[in-house]
Amino acid sequence: MKLKIAIALILVAILSACAGQSATPTEEPAPVAEAVASPAPTEEPENAYVFIDGEAVTTDSGLQYVITEHGDGDAPQPGDIVEVHYTGRFTDGNVFDSSYDREKPLRFTVGMGQVIPGWDEAILLLKVGDKAKLIIPPELAYGEAGVGEDIPPNATLYFEVELLDVQPPDNTPPVAVAPEDYITTDSGLKYYDIKVGDGDSPRRGEMPLVHYVGWLEDGTKIDSSRDRGTPMHFTLGSERVIPGWNEGILTMKVGGKRQLVIPPELAFGEEGAGGGLIPPNATLIYEVELIAISDYHP
Repeated sequence: MKLKIAIALILVAILSACAGQSATPTEEPAPVAEAVASPAPTEEPENAYVFIDGEAVTTDSGLQYVITEHGDGDAPQPGDIVEVHYTGRFTDGNVFDSSYDREKPLRFTVGMGQVIPGWDEAILLLKVGDKAKLIIPPELAYGEAGVGEDIPPNATLYFEVELLDVQPPDNTPPVAVAPEDYITTDSGLKYYDIKVGDGDSPRRGEMPLVHYVGWLEDGTKIDSSRDRGTPMHFTLGSERVIPGWNEGILTMKVGGKRQLVIPPELAFGEEGAGGGLIPPNATLIYEVELIAISDYHP
């Protein structure tokens, strides 16, 4: 099973499939980057697995947590980039995902809707070096929908987490481009090549591998694959990304970096996305670097 901890690629702000759920290029909000899961139980047996031995703190939202080991590092603030190791379990104790197994912690921007709400809330309660156990109710996880066959509907999820690092966000604004330097397509997309690549251009059905940063017009950063330390890949021409991405990346070359100015009708339209992070009728600015092209479909 492959999951992604973004609550909706960034990867929320990019994926049209996540509209209204997140602001990163992920297809569905998931608490992990990639995972090999045990089969999800069809029913959650009561008290089948003792996860927290003793009393836990319960927040107003319904999140339960207990800090099992105290660190002495900094506490993250909304917008900071955090590194977290974790193991996720179902009610019966079966592990559905673990960054420890992959030997690679998860990086994300905390408080920005890139992960499920229970994670955003919980990580902000910790300090670097803390280890904690979390019990996340369905309404702070994947709710009535679940995630395909991997996370069942109305599932309570159990996480052991370790906050490894906190870094301030990179608030570098997009490259300033004079209006006359943009190329405007028939659809209304504007683009400017910061650097022209010297490799091949992707074709529909192939999988570009890209790094990207996205902003609102006022300079508010909405998502960044660089903050997570992991580039994004997707099938060009699919509905997994917003139309402005499909069009804007189609004419790039490997090694190139391009700024895209994407009007609402080629982005998230009247609905917006990311639980309010991307407002209705928002024009989005992305700087995308095309790293490689693959015709492999996972």
